[in-house]
Amino acid sequence: MTEATYTVEGMTCGHCVSSVKEEVGGLSGVQTVDVDLATGAVKVTSAEPISREAVEAAVAEAGYQVVA
Repeated sequence: MTEATYTVEGMTCGHCVSSVKEEVGGLSGVQTVDVDLATGAVKVTSAEPISREAVEAAVAEAGYQVVA
């Protein structure tokens, strides 16, 4: 199992959190997505490493941006 944490900018509410969780959670191999709205931290747990580019694309699809 692999864990990676990203910082996402622009999330302001529960709907934002849901959108990010849905898009990132839809990536192949992702098992869980935990989002901390206060800090913007998005922790992705997956069976195998997920590329940063794939996570960035999923976050962008939800309307937000990975900043770290």
